[in-house]
Amino acid sequence: MKPEIKQIASQSTLIDLQHLDRTEVIATCLLENDGRFALLDPGPESCLENLTKSLDSLGLTVKNLDMILLTHIHLDHAGSTGAIFRQNPTLKVYVHEKGTPHLTDPSRLMKSAVRVFGSELKKLWGDFQSVPANHITSLRGGETLLLGRRKLNVIHTPGHASHHISYLDESTGVAFVGDTAGIRLSNRDCILPVTPPPEIDLDLWKESIQKIQKWEPELLFLTHFGVASPVKDHFDSLIESFHKWSDKIRRQLSEPGDDEQHACEFLSWLRKDVVKQAGESQAIRYETAIASKMSWFGLARYLRKKD
Repeated sequence: MKPEIKQIASQSTLIDLQHLDRTEVIATCLLENDGRFALLDPGPESCLENLTKSLDSLGLTVKNLDMILLTHIHLDHAGSTGAIFRQNPTLKVYVHEKGTPHLTDPSRLMKSAVRVFGSELKKLWGDFQSVPANHITSLRGGETLLLGRRKLNVIHTPGHASHHISYLDESTGVAFVGDTAGIRLSNRDCILPVTPPPEIDLDLWKESIQKIQKWEPELLFLTHFGVASPVKDHFDSLIESFHKWSDKIRRQLSEPGDDEQHACEFLSWLRKDVVKQAGESQAIRYETAIASKMSWFGLARYLRKKD
């Protein structure tokens, strides 16, 4: 497929990684200033060839990259990091301190992924190679990073994952928020959370949303997928989805049936809702980005603990 590339702000370029040959599912963003380049969430290793083609169309290779900025270490966001490092061993990688051990030794992460995805793992996400500790900068939130003269502020934004962080580009007003702003494909009206186990915490998530709103960003950049605005309306809709999903799953947990039955019923209910909001042609993209069945299990686990 032809590389899908779009300028979203000054020296900020969206690259569609075309996961499984589908557009508008996983995006990365190329940031540039003073001849220095950073990738924000480079995506899964299964999309590395598509990423390479897109960089080539911009006159670049992974060897031109100076930094990789990770919001968190889930495979769809960070899986290609180690493979990129092997092609560019001068690269510096930035991640929350709780994510660092998984970059230096991805074995536990990959064992968990095998349990979830089984034989489909390679096709969906590829491999996850390690990054040497001396090339990783561990972040806690509160830092300001420099890409050339470009300032990127960092905050800790748990809720989707305990090690999730977000970045604000001061020069453009774009906040790069990973999965903290949920799923919204190309600014369509359908805005949904993604809630896989084991670390979902809606209370912390709402606090993280408040932190991002205090930045007063002009735009949100979502890995799934692209820019979103207006920011307040976006987050209001996301929180409404939190309540809608929670109410649905709470009712299910009080009814007869096992988790597998409830999860399948939830998938059917959710698909109808997504089709109603976004249309049949978009439903499969949302289902891929949300990992719908895993989202049921993650939110059910959180609600059981909370209730």
